[in-house]
Amino acid sequence: MSTTASIFKDKSAEKAADLKHRKTINYNISKYNAIVPIGKSQFVDVDMVRERAKNIKWKALENLDVYLEKFEKNLLRKGGKVIWAENAEQACEAVLKICREKSCKSVVKSKSMVTEEIHLNDFLEKHHIESIETDLGEYIQQLDNEPPYHIVTPAMHKSKEDVARVFNEHLHTPLTLTPEELTLVAREKLRHNYVTSEVGITGANFLIADTGSIAITENEGNARLSAGWPKTHIVITGIEKVIPSIGDLAMFWPLLATYGTGQQVTVYNSIFSGPRQSNETDGPEEMYVILLDNGRTNILQDPVSRESLYCIRCGACLNACPVYKNIGGHSYGTTYSGPIGSVITPNLKGLGDWNHLSTASSLCGNCTEVCAVKINLHELLLHNRRETVKTGKGNMMEKIAWSMWQEGMLHRSMMNMGNGKVKNWMINRMVKSWTAHRSDMKFPDKNFNQQWKERSKGK
Repeated sequence: MSTTASIFKDKSAEKAADLKHRKTINYNISKYNAIVPIGKSQFVDVDMVRERAKNIKWKALENLDVYLEKFEKNLLRKGGKVIWAENAEQACEAVLKICREKSCKSVVKSKSMVTEEIHLNDFLEKHHIESIETDLGEYIQQLDNEPPYHIVTPAMHKSKEDVARVFNEHLHTPLTLTPEELTLVAREKLRHNYVTSEVGITGANFLIADTGSIAITENEGNARLSAGWPKTHIVITGIEKVIPSIGDLAMFWPLLATYGTGQQVTVYNSIFSGPRQSNETDGPEEMYVILLDNGRTNILQDPVSRESLYCIRCGACLNACPVYKNIGGHSYGTTYSGPIGSVITPNLKGLGDWNHLSTASSLCGNCTEVCAVKINLHELLLHNRRETVKTGKGNMMEKIAWSMWQEGMLHRSMMNMGNGKVKNWMINRMVKSWTAHRSDMKFPDKNFNQQWKERSKGK
């Protein structure tokens, strides 16, 4: 068993037994479940919309090179700059180079899973540049020195009492503050940083090929401030975020809002098409877009796994997953948790160390059922498992055990060997991994053939 798999099992066992954690998560997800149907009511036929969105993402991914080059050409025409990053190191170095050119001491950063993926905050801190999270959930997590717990809701696992404790410990506020008062404290602290930071960093929900623009959807306005106030705006985004046309946003924005938070549309929806133009009064003087691969082309070259790149990061599959709701986001030990994380992480980071995530699933199919763009997540989890076995990256003892099981199932004579007592001993005492979390198996004293022959004699 790999180190990552061992850590995952330990963390999962700990969280699954934490009743307070489970209560908080179930409460927060129940609020999500109550409001999503209201958001869906805006669509005459929500399944048709999901299917159309999937088809658009299919078109974009099948012609990814064409649309990315089109995006680059149109952004350059408006004065933007594009940097292609093959991996996390190149992306971080590109950001550092820009920051040093601007003599930057601090950056404001809006919520971005890609920057979490490349561990940008830690990298900048090592080079003495302060990176300040401006999304409230991310800000809470940064204060508490924790990574995001959820793709959409970074501090989902924290109750209002937990947040009050974090603010008390790090900002010395009273423990009695209400959620509204805590929000006002965060706003006061962060507003100063927008006007003093030299660089603003955001992600992108969508890259629009035909206009060379990036689209961001949010509820707090922090991304808009991070992009608009500092003189330099850096966008870091995965290459799979491209969509063909600005007209596609009319479908993707409400779809993402509904499946992400249950809203008909989020509060702030912004389109950035380069730095400030000559006829504009505000905006950054320079805009850079870093297009990150970091393993995505590995997924792209697999005709089956490619479908996972359709993901629009709504987080619906996490909220529906019984495994995620029991073990929590941090147990996965990686940026992307839940079903979509279990699908893409082994392909982004390597099956050898991360194939265990694809087995951390009940295969109930609920993730596929709720996916905003109809990704067949449970089938992709099975595909990862098959690839693990095919490439020899699985557990050797497990492989031997299943080979023996297969032989037994294919040959009746082997199944009939031994009586019930022998079989009970073999399964319940020798196969410890099976009985560790299950009750003992009980085989009958007589096998099926014996019982069938006895019953058939009297007929």
